[in-house]
Amino acid sequence: MATNRSESTGDSDSNGDRRKVALITGITGQDGSYLTEFLLNKGYEVHGLIRRSSNFNTQRVNHIYIDPHNVHKARMKLHYADLTDASSLRRWIDTIQPDEVYNLAAQSHVAVSFEIPDYTADVVATGALRLLEAVRSHISATGRSHIRYYQAGSSGDVRIHSAAAGGDDAVSSEISASRDWGFAGDYVEAMWMMLQQDKPDDYVVATEESHTVEEFLEVAFGYVGLNWSDHVVIDRRYFRPAEVDNLKGDSSKARKVLGWKPKVGFKELVKRMVDEDVELAKREKVLVDAGYMDAQQQP
Repeated sequence: MATNRSESTGDSDSNGDRRKVALITGITGQDGSYLTEFLLNKGYEVHGLIRRSSNFNTQRVNHIYIDPHNVHKARMKLHYADLTDASSLRRWIDTIQPDEVYNLAAQSHVAVSFEIPDYTADVVATGALRLLEAVRSHISATGRSHIRYYQAGSSGDVRIHSAAAGGDDAVSSEISASRDWGFAGDYVEAMWMMLQQDKPDDYVVATEESHTVEEFLEVAFGYVGLNWSDHVVIDRRYFRPAEVDNLKGDSSKARKVLGWKPKVGFKELVKRMVDEDVELAKREKVLVDAGYMDAQQQP
């Protein structure tokens, strides 16, 4: 799916104007997929950097992927690179020549981050430094000083949110822990709005509402007429070694300066997530009934 060859970027739109070019790390993640759709709808050409692995992990962007050989329609392209490899980052920055860079890549599984702390720090901290240095070196060599860079923060500020198509490990907190839940589609709009400002700055993006994991379960199971306590088993192996009881963001600056505000509320978000899981379960049932999937292997 990814390409290793050089190619021209910044094709023209229907008016003959050069399209803006965005580079996204972590494009196959929750935020990356939503941001890709958002930017494509804005008329951007989008390039994503993905790690080479034994398993393809592109299911979140498969629905918008077009074979790059179809150059007139493929405005989203994937390339192999890694935040631990400075040379690959510089090579693709030089090749793609982006106008905007969004660094969303991270080792973001909380429990795993405690098990492999050196790798986590190398990707999350030093990896961001490598990407910034690649951008700085590119600007120095080409004079393209208009490039804008977005750096995602931690789950305590920018990324307190979930998606309608979230992962299997989205919730790993104590059932009484309170979180500021928000829709990833709303949050990626804020990311884009940040890079449209003339002055770089830090912003907190949040709904400013806090709900417990238990409230989440009540809404989710209640939506399909079930009592969550009859179906949920709590496994402490998935808890964070150091838990934060309450996380709620203050997004007043983003609302005032950017004019941003969340569009999807807590209950609507939970219902969207349930609807997505129900549709996935229906598709999996077809495969199980046809003998292509073992039902016992499903979570």
